[in-house]
Amino acid sequence: MSRNGKGPLPQPPQERRPRLEDVAAAVGMSTASVSLVLRGAPGPSAATRDRVLEAAQRLGYRPDRAASLLARRRSRLLGVVMDVRSSFHAELVEDAQEAADRYGYELVISTVTRSHSERQSVETLLDSRCEALLLLGPEAPVAELAVLDRQVPVVVVGRAVGSGELDVVRAADEEGVALAVDHLVGLGHRRIAYLDGRGGAISAARRRGYRLAMRQQGLGDRVAIVAAARPGARSAWLDVGAGNTAVVAFNDRTAVALLDALLRTGVDVPARMSVVGYDDDPLARLAHVNLTTVSQDARQQMAYALQAVVERLEGGRTARREFLVRPSLIVRGTTAPPG
Repeated sequence: MSRNGKGPLPQPPQERRPRLEDVAAAVGMSTASVSLVLRGAPGPSAATRDRVLEAAQRLGYRPDRAASLLARRRSRLLGVVMDVRSSFHAELVEDAQEAADRYGYELVISTVTRSHSERQSVETLLDSRCEALLLLGPEAPVAELAVLDRQVPVVVVGRAVGSGELDVVRAADEEGVALAVDHLVGLGHRRIAYLDGRGGAISAARRRGYRLAMRQQGLGDRVAIVAAARPGARSAWLDVGAGNTAVVAFNDRTAVALLDALLRTGVDVPARMSVVGYDDDPLARLAHVNLTTVSQDARQQMAYALQAVVERLEGGRTARREFLVRPSLIVRGTTAPPG
């Protein structure tokens, strides 16, 4: 009721979002001309651009990106499937966003978790009208990935795919693991175990690299592959230390779990056990972790991935491409000569 009890209180007017027409009216120009300025298109003079941009800022105008993209019948959205538990995937996404910005694309992220599968994540991105997909370390069979690639361009990041039309961006994993083994042998280690990851193509490639590197170093009879333990199974982590003086881990997350188990049981690293990871993710760089590891050059991988996408979407390329990134060894504080 109003203060005099004779009717409802007047409602304040709803604030309307400023529109393109409002900017055009403010500067006395057509909406088409104003749109040219706001899109950064060539044609308008510098003075005209300044007038339009000043008016847009004063009015608080923000372009309706969704409507603009719909009008052009393109979403300019790129879908990314990542494992939410991987700090390395998080770094890849950050580098992907930087590369996407340069090309004028936006990323839509869909995560793989304990309860949300890779397939579900892909379906979410397709429903979101993504024009292409970047799959970080996918586990799906090649045949399934090939079917997906016939719907939208697919770039597989981090995993070798030997057939089909899929674009691939990956590090030379066998070479990377060899760098780790060679480093440890150079320090004097002869009993070097490999702490394996879960099943999958990436795990298989790194395991193969370990076997090959050990044979090349004349240590083929000392190959020791140990399955990583479940979180919390501390004693199982220590199986890797039985008779060995050094360990190469499948990835940094696995290596850090091992470091934790060793610390809790009083095993000094690197005096009694040297440990090398793989990925050089942000966790490995923390001062109290200081993990010797193999870098995959995440930024370069994502630069290649966006290049592959743009070649498909804007250049019309149909032939398959594979971009191979050379890994490098980053020596920190978890490796030393055997005690």
